[in-house]
Amino acid sequence: MISEFGAYALILALVLAVLQTVMAAAGRIRRSPVLAGAAQGAAIASACLVALAFAALIFAFVTSDFSVANVANNSHTDKPMLYKVAGAWGSHEGSLVLWCLVMTGFGAALARASGLPFGLKTSAVGVQGALGSLFLAFAVFTSNPFARLDPAPFQGASLNPLLQDPALAFHPPLLYAGYVGFSVTFSLAVAALIEGRVDPAWGRWVRPWALASWVLLTVGITLGSFWAYYELGWGGWWFWDPVENASFMPWLAGAALLHSAVVTERRGALAGWTVFLALLAFTFSMLGAFLVRSGVLTSVHAFAVDPERGLMLLGILGVTAGAAFALFAWRAPRLTGGGLFAPISREGALVLNNLFLTAAAATVLLGTLYPLILQAATGATISVGPPYFALTFTPLMVVAFLILPAGPLLAWKRGDLKGAGQRLAVAAGLSLVCALLGWMAFEPRKAVAAGGIAIGAWLILGALAEVAERLRLFRVPLAEVGRRTRALPLGAWGMTLAHAGLGLFVLGAVVETGFKVEAAAPLGLDGTVTAGRYSVRLDDVRIVEGPNYLAEQGHLTVTPTDGGPERTVIAERRFFPAGGQTTTEVGLDFRGLDDVYVVLGERRSTPEADRAWTVRVYWNPWARLIFLGPLVMAIGGVLSLLDRRLRIGVAGRKTAVESAA
Repeated sequence: MISEFGAYALILALVLAVLQTVMAAAGRIRRSPVLAGAAQGAAIASACLVALAFAALIFAFVTSDFSVANVANNSHTDKPMLYKVAGAWGSHEGSLVLWCLVMTGFGAALARASGLPFGLKTSAVGVQGALGSLFLAFAVFTSNPFARLDPAPFQGASLNPLLQDPALAFHPPLLYAGYVGFSVTFSLAVAALIEGRVDPAWGRWVRPWALASWVLLTVGITLGSFWAYYELGWGGWWFWDPVENASFMPWLAGAALLHSAVVTERRGALAGWTVFLALLAFTFSMLGAFLVRSGVLTSVHAFAVDPERGLMLLGILGVTAGAAFALFAWRAPRLTGGGLFAPISREGALVLNNLFLTAAAATVLLGTLYPLILQAATGATISVGPPYFALTFTPLMVVAFLILPAGPLLAWKRGDLKGAGQRLAVAAGLSLVCALLGWMAFEPRKAVAAGGIAIGAWLILGALAEVAERLRLFRVPLAEVGRRTRALPLGAWGMTLAHAGLGLFVLGAVVETGFKVEAAAPLGLDGTVTAGRYSVRLDDVRIVEGPNYLAEQGHLTVTPTDGGPERTVIAERRFFPAGGQTTTEVGLDFRGLDDVYVVLGERRSTPEADRAWTVRVYWNPWARLIFLGPLVMAIGGVLSLLDRRLRIGVAGRKTAVESAA
């Protein structure tokens, strides 16, 4: 009965989402606070019903109700409880309910938001209801998560073993929260086009929603990257997989939106461009949903291989994005341009930032879709991988990174480029010193990698230079510096952390990519293999039994060649009888900023030993920074959200009558 209750709740949520759309439209046309309030109530009720449906689905997984097809296909009685719960969103149907939960949840938050004008808020609630209606209809009519099996199987097929991991248990909810959170910026943009007005107040209302979504997406992508790093056993953290790109494109568009919204809020400029980016960010999110559910991609990330459902998702994408951009094309010429500014100004720097970010997103979009389009048109199969992105994406971002620290040091409207250069002179000099030290510290010496170290240091030191300028450090007494430190808004600290976190990521990515060392050898017991500064010895291999798997567990000792302390790591090969699949569990030895990464391969015989296992070892220098940097960026975003100046539009609820007044 619980599953039937969940299915009923999902259907009723769809009905309320449709009513939300209709009542919001009627309320806006008639300027009726009563109808607008009813639409807001329907948005909240719809979110509550989807939450109940999602809870019912989790209950079915927790109790191993194999009469539900979704549970039978993605769960097993031997699975640990965490992965039973995570199985609720580990399939196409369950993940779609999660998508609808996040979308209606954001819609309810929008309905409770205060400070927005009556027309803008009512229109935005209506657009959000229309989006929710489309995706709830898709879930109810094509992807019912509560479909029954008769007769019910005695045992389930289990979840993909690669997804049975703590990082993957939390990665999808955070990723979807970021993905779908951009639906609010989409709704606010469409509402602004309907109202025919985009002003500084609109920029202030849209920015917290964009920032919250961008922060959640940053954490979600980082968790997914870390999972790929230690779970897949191939030694890397990013492969430019099309599904990885599907999450990266909204992130790039969201970053551009954040910077553009600042210009709209402060100067009233770039109104049309900010609206365009608000539409684009969620369009990329819907494109990602299509890619992983249409069957056009084969990936561990992909949920479905059903072309019919893929066509329906493509239809949703075409209808929503097509209608929104058609409205944009009609209304954009009427949007006010705002204040004028000189090319050398903070606005000018932010415009350049936007151009490079959107151009970078375009290169990722082309690299992702071109193989699919070519195959559909000609039947030819090609692969677009890291070399393409190294030649197209990387140069664009290098130029953007070089410009980035100068922007906050320029004045609004008209800036002093020479003055900004003088304030950044020390940061530039220290960045070159860091490049020289990096070139001397790593072997073999690589000039390109040293240049990358300079860029990472430039981002960090540039962010610190901007804070020092705000505090007037070394130029006023310490008491005055302390006063300025206490008075500095949280948003300023958040921007500094975000830019510094980006620099940390660049340092980690450049050094890990440029100087990593890999070695592989078949090892018998007590055999050793050396990679870079570390030697790894195979001490023992045991058969162990897990909750739902059997594993060959290798115990290995990692010894620095320079005489540092020895440490033991455990690497495994796991066999899951329920699905007949084998996975690897990487052994990681954290050495400061470095990782020693050990993979236990298949057992084999060699002339030297009857029992030997292929052992691959990677020395990944500064790999910690790859994952630390985005987390620092996310913390910066959270600090900015806590700034009271950004909380307008997301505070407590006012009545519809007050909003109308």
